[in-house]
Amino acid sequence: MRQIVLDTETTGLNPATGHRIIEIGCVELIDRRRTGNNYHQYINPERDIDDGAIEVHGITNEFLADKPVMSEVCAEFLEYVKGGELVIHNADFDTGFIDAEFALQKESFGVIADHCAVVDTLKMARDLHPGQKNNLDALCRRYEVDNSQRDLHGALLDARILADVYLAMTGGQGSLLDTEKAGVGAVQQESFERIKEQLDLPILDLSADELAAHEKMLDLIREKSADKIVIWEDQGSSKH
Repeated sequence: MRQIVLDTETTGLNPATGHRIIEIGCVELIDRRRTGNNYHQYINPERDIDDGAIEVHGITNEFLADKPVMSEVCAEFLEYVKGGELVIHNADFDTGFIDAEFALQKESFGVIADHCAVVDTLKMARDLHPGQKNNLDALCRRYEVDNSQRDLHGALLDARILADVYLAMTGGQGSLLDTEKAGVGAVQQESFERIKEQLDLPILDLSADELAAHEKMLDLIREKSADKIVIWEDQGSSKH
């Protein structure tokens, strides 16, 4: 499964009033693992940035003066995300801006939902934590995700942080109890590998007495379960 954790920065709050995207950041996940194949682009919006927006992300008009305009970026961006599942916090905001940018182009790009499925982590968080703050900083505190570098918003930085939050939010104990039904066995394997690395447990040879005691316990379980034992049968190994 290919997922793309996405964030944008913009000149203001509303594309309907002419505001534009100035930065796109994407982090690629394959089967819930980061690949390093990320996408990051600053964009000249061909208009001024609101002062309030600069206070949020720190990106200035002067910095963007020599950056490519959106018409030079759209095809490349769409090629990168096409066919993936976008993971976005407050997805309506980012997809609204992306759709507005697509609509301004001479080439027909349609809307982003024509090319990608979209998961909104804000809606997900509100379902999991009703009545609580569910902005990205609050989720970082809740899931113990390091966001100490987030003095200012930045699309790629926020996408990286959101990737950590999303993996934590969807990979907890509740998910692991039903991984096969949910079709997310990769979550269980990832968690197992992480725990194994952290614990570094030794593998011990069992003594003859220990093996005999083990077999005695299995005989008792067989008797109590009407000979329907399945978990420890036929292991064929003296190492446990």
